[in-house]
Order: sequence, then C-alpha cells, then structure tokens
Amino acid sequence: MARYHIETYGCTSNRGESAAIERALRAGGHHPVDGPDAADVAILNTCTVVEKTERNMLRRAQELDEETPADLVVTGCMALAQGDAFREAGVDAEILHWDEVPEYVLNGECPTVTPDVEPVLDGVVGILPIARGCMSDCSYCITKQATGKIDSPSVEDNVEKARALVHAGAKELRITGQDTGVYGWDRGERELHVLLERICEEIDGEFRVRVGMANPKGVHGIREDLAAVFAEQEKLYNFLHVPVQSGSDDVLGDMRRQHTVDEYVEVVETFDDYLEEWTLSTDFVVGFPTETDHDHAQSLALLRETRPEKVNVTRFSKRPSTDAADMTGLGGTLKKERSSEMTDVKMDVVGAAYEEMVGETRSVLFVEDGTEDSLVGYDRAYRQVAVPGAQTRGLELGDVVDVEVTGQNTVYALGEPL
Repeated sequence: MARYHIETYGCTSNRGESAAIERALRAGGHHPVDGPDAADVAILNTCTVVEKTERNMLRRAQELDEETPADLVVTGCMALAQGDAFREAGVDAEILHWDEVPEYVLNGECPTVTPDVEPVLDGVVGILPIARGCMSDCSYCITKQATGKIDSPSVEDNVEKARALVHAGAKELRITGQDTGVYGWDRGERELHVLLERICEEIDGEFRVRVGMANPKGVHGIREDLAAVFAEQEKLYNFLHVPVQSGSDDVLGDMRRQHTVDEYVEVVETFDDYLEEWTLSTDFVVGFPTETDHDHAQSLALLRETRPEKVNVTRFSKRPSTDAADMTGLGGTLKKERSSEMTDVKMDVVGAAYEEMVGETRSVLFVEDGTEDSLVGYDRAYRQVAVPGAQTRGLELGDVVDVEVTGQNTVYALGEPL
C-alpha cells in the first residue's frame, strides 16, 4: 500500500478531480501523509490559467521533485497542455491525465478496501464534477487542449455520486465542470436543469447545491427551464456563474466565445424574472489584443447594467499554442489601466449589493473556517457572510443559522447570529 501526498491548484473542477483520485487510492488501501518527504508518491494537480501560474507550477514541480524520495506524478491542465515544459525544466515526473493517476499509483495491485472508505470531502463541502471538457473553441484558451470536448456521465450516475457525498456528510454540493451549461450535449440532450431537479428531489438530507461555471451560450438555450428549477428548488443556491468575458460583440467574435452580449443579457433578464433575489457571477478579460477603447467602454457599461455581485477581472495573457498568442498584443500599461478601471467599477457594484444587506436577517450555512474563531457561510443567494466569534459561541461547520447582517467589507458581509 502506497503513502501519497497530493497538492491541487486552480478551480473547483481540479479539486473535484483530486477528490476522485483520492477516492480511488483510498479504495485501494492507500493513505495520505502530511508531506512529500514521507510519501511514496507525490501528485501535483496543476493549473495553467495565466503565465504567472505556469511559472509557479514549474517551480513547485521542481521543489516536489527534490523533496519526494520516490515518484512524482504531474497531472491537471498544465501537465496535459504543456507537458514538455516540465521535461524541459528537468523535472523527473510522470505526466498523466488525471484519471490515469490511480491506475499508475495502484500499479496493478488488487484493491484492499477498508470499511472506513468514504468519499473525499473538503470539510462539509462535496465537490461533484458532472462532466469534463466543453463545447467551446475560444481563441485564447489553453485549457481546452487538456480537457477536450464535453464528456458527460449520465444523470443517474451523477445523482448517485451526489447522494454518496451527502451521505458522507456534505452540507454543500458544488456542481463543477469546464462548462456545466452544456452538460449532456454529447448525448444529444440538454440536461443541467434535469440533473439539478433530481438531486434536489431524490436525495434526502439537509444540504444546499451551488452550480459552477456555465458559459452563456449553453445556458441561453435552457434559460427558462433552468430558471424555473432554481425558483422551485429551495436546496439550490440562487447563484449562477456566467462568464461573459467582454461587453463587445466584436471582441467576443475574435475570442470565438460563441455567444453575443444580447444572449448574455437575456440570460440575466430571465433569472431576474423568475427569482426575487439571486447572485450573478461573471468574468471579464481586459486587454484582449483586438480590444479598442470603445470595446472596453462597452464592457464597463455592461458591468454597470447587469450589476453582477461576483466579478473576476483578468488581464489578457498569451497562452502558448493558442490562436490569440499570434495576435499583436496591447501594451502592459494599457492593460493595467483598463484592469484598474474595471476593478474600481466592480468594487462599487459589489460593495453596493452588500451594503443593501445591512440590517437584514439571512439564513446562513457555515462551510468555511474564517480568521481566528470566525466562521464563513453563504445565504440563499450565495452571498458571503462572516460571523466573528462564531466558534466561541459553539457554532460549527455545517450549521444553518439565522444571522443579522451588521456590516460589510465590500466583498462580504459581517453578521451576528440570532
């Protein structure tokens, strides 16, 4: 039986894949250890979103190569899209797809299943990757080279995985994937709303469900059905992450994003019609090579119009082997200025949303440890609420508590339990 050490970087989808690796290893009788120096195998699950991340991944792989007395396995997006980079950096590692990792570590051994084998949780959060890959072909994205086209397990398979996580103690299920909105397209179906409804209706227990990133094009075709499920199912957080990336149709075309600004707005308007309160999350890429001053102004206008309460602002970074890498880029100073301007607008929008919560009472599910003895949780609209002194009062992760919002710190609220 092997002793393993695993490190995961990047999105919740990566964390879900690491959880699947751990489930397979534990089912085979293997067990985790505290650090790479005590492990028979170290596993590095990598991210490759921007160039800085890529440098960090290479540096960490080199460190693990030195610290681990036995094998090093590198998996994840950077390993699959840029595996040669690790070899060129002198890293002695096996470069594997994530679902090949358990077989490599198990080395053909018969599983030695122990009675205490359970799904791997992140505290009280269960991460459920419902599919891998996407249907997009964005000109700037290197992740697609690692993940490929959408590959969707059946609704029944995912419901059973969700049930196992809940029975293992998950109080929050995070539905993840490269693009959850196209779940089922490879089988000729549009099934995200079907899956969510069945998870909420068929699984017993007290838990909430958060839906991960769904590109506007996939959501647009099922927006009425999807919004109706959100309105009907109390277990669903009223939250949707729909990355628009630009407020300019010209830039979206150069990005090959497949959706238009109007389609994104129609998704938002549909959820506004069905839900009294919900949280819109979105992403913007600033400084794409073809982005003009007018395009940037359109993005700022869209941000102000749709008022998303969670916003990721990323400066464009050329990724190797992508079509956008061959475009003549904008200067770093200009990208920095546009990023700063958009971040200022973002903070105004987000801060106003949390300021409106002050004085209200919210039902909050605690899922994360905060600083000192605080706990962090989320209300039904997936707005973050931190409660100082919660642990001193005897509250624990997984508790659902009525909280009076007493203040805000721009990107989260502060509260007192009632």
